Amino acid sequence: QVQLVESGGGFLQTGGSLRLSCAASGPAFANSAFSAYVMAWFRQAPGKERDFVAAIGRTGSKYYADSVKGRFTISRENAKNTVFLQMNDLRPEDTAVYFCAASARVILSSIRFSTAYPDWGQGTQVTIAS
Repeated sequence: QVQLVESGGGFLQTGGSLRLSCAASGPAFANSAFSAYVMAWFRQAPGKERDFVAAIGRTGSKYYADSVKGRFTISRENAKNTVFLQMNDLRPEDTAVYFCAASARVILSSIRFSTAYPDWGQGTQVTIAS
């Protein structure tokens, strides 16, 4: 029903920038339905839990983890069923696999919880060297 494919990960030095993309496809997104989904980015470092990074709501409201606020920007292009994560001033602690997630039902109070999102991409690796 839902397919999410992330791209744009890579290996960078501290201070660099990357732009991640997540393309959504499948019958669930037919007829401009993508705009009704809350889209989010999470990340998971080795040996750690999957953490919230950013989310963008149906009306374009944006939410960020404190650790990335001011450095990362989430955006969406509904006409292309795509969500982006612009990451600037990257640091070694940003190293992780970054996952895209989607939910048509998540409410504001749950927007930072991975359990609120039923649909996930396969992830893209971001590695930042010191």
